[in-house]
Parts: sequence; C-alpha cells; structure tokens
Amino acid sequence: MITVTEIISKIIRETPFLEEGLAEGIINLSALARKFKPQIEDELMKPISESAVLMALKRMVPEIERKSISDSSHNSELSDLTVRSGLSEFTFQKSATINEKRLILLKELQTRPDYFATITQGIYEITMILNSNMESRVLEIFKDEKIITHLSNLAAVTVRLTDEMVYLPGIHYNILKQLAWHNINVVEVVSTFTEFNIILHKSQVDVSFSTLLKYFQS
Repeated sequence: MITVTEIISKIIRETPFLEEGLAEGIINLSALARKFKPQIEDELMKPISESAVLMALKRMVPEIERKSISDSSHNSELSDLTVRSGLSEFTFQKSATINEKRLILLKELQTRPDYFATITQGIYEITMILNSNMESRVLEIFKDEKIITHLSNLAAVTVRLTDEMVYLPGIHYNILKQLAWHNINVVEVVSTFTEFNIILHKSQVDVSFSTLLKYFQS
C-alpha cells in the first residue's frame, strides 16, 4: 500500500526546483503541506490530516539536505570548464545515402584536428555541430539530403568531468539545473565519457559560463 511519504517523494521529483527549495530551507512546510493534501488524498482515496502531511515532510527534509550536501561536495572534482564559440548545427533526415556523405565530411575533418565537431545519429535524424566556417562545405556535401534545421551563432560550454564524477547519479541533471534556474535555453547536449558539451546561443554563453563556474567552485 502506498504511503504518504512515497506520494510526497513522487510529487517532489515531478516538481522542478522543489527539492532545492526544501534543501535550502526557503519553503514554508505548513503551506506546502496544505498544497499537497488534496493530491495525497486523491491518491490514497481517503481523507488525511494536514498535520500528517506536515510530519512526513519534516521527516524527509533532513535526507533532502544531506543529499544536497553530498551532491555539492563533488564540485571541487571538476577538471575543466571551457567555451568554444562560432558553431553551427545541422540536422538532416536519415536516408540511404547520408552515411556516405558523412564519411566525406569526416575525412575532411581529419585534416583539421583543432575543429569542434560532433555527429549524433538518431533513429530518424542526424545532427552535426561544427565550426561555422564549415557551413558552406556542409551544405555542399549534403545538398541532396533533406535538411530539417540549420542553426547558427551557437557556442559550446564544455564541462570536463573526472572519471569518478561520471558515475555520480544525477550529475548531468545537476549541471543543467543551474542553467534552468537562470532561464537559460539549452539548444543541444552532446557528451562523451568525460566531456559534457552544452550547446547554447552565443548570447547566453557568458551567463552560462559564470553560472557553472560559480556552481563548481561552491
């Protein structure tokens, strides 16, 4: 049988930033209990007192606070934080011929090791993010392919994680959460084992970099 605590945990997981507010102690628990009470009653299919909800919340807060401290304790393990500007993104519909075009592009990129380039293949689409001065060449190589979107004026903020951080539950969520708090739109996310690349419009690079730097130095 589902418990009040389990329902509250589910509500917190489904509500952006609520967990952070509870960890920081900036949320009135009595008011939150009143807000949760109708939903909890619906799921339990029976009435429940507001005090019971409040007690469950109070029992959960110390664990939420400990989790927040544990998450932040790994910030000092950050290896590197860099910015790469002047990027463009292309998304093409997959086709029977697109892989041979991609091989042509990759062969040319081999002579330019300093270039930023990521290629992600999904079920129906292929997305490429490259230096903007490759735009005309990409359009030439893929001229017979169906283009879904072409975005310019992008930049990448790359978070270089240690091997240990890669295995931390929620590490990518915690990074993106910092940007969401500041209403920063993420265009794309591309990662390798220890590199977490956040693709943004160039107008949001400065605030994104300073936000993440502050987070990892906290």
